[in-house]
This record gives sequence, C-alpha cells and structure tokens, in this order.
Amino acid sequence: MTCPICSKPTHPDYRPFCSRRCADVDLGKWLHEAYRVPVTPTDDEDGAPDPGEGDEA
Repeated sequence: MTCPICSKPTHPDYRPFCSRRCADVDLGKWLHEAYRVPVTPTDDEDGAPDPGEGDEA
C-alpha cells in the first residue's frame, strides 16, 4: 500500500499514510473542504413542494 498523499510506502504507525506530515496534510484538506463531490443542481432543489405533497385526506 502506498501513501495517498505522496505515494511512498505506508508506515504502520500512520497507516494509510507514510508519516505524520502526510496525515496532517490530508486532515488539512478535509478541514478546508478540498474533498468535494461534484453535484449538478436539479429542478427538485428549488425549494418548491412536490406536486401531491401534503395532500393527505
């Protein structure tokens, strides 16, 4: 297994990273929201209720 930050072999103390530095770099990316999943907005996200929603008789 290699470190996802620098591609060096991993170290058991910092797995899946090779060092504390690479672990901290990864944490910094999470904290600064560098890891994101791209999302395409849809018409359903406009905040309007769906047709038929709330029509409980």
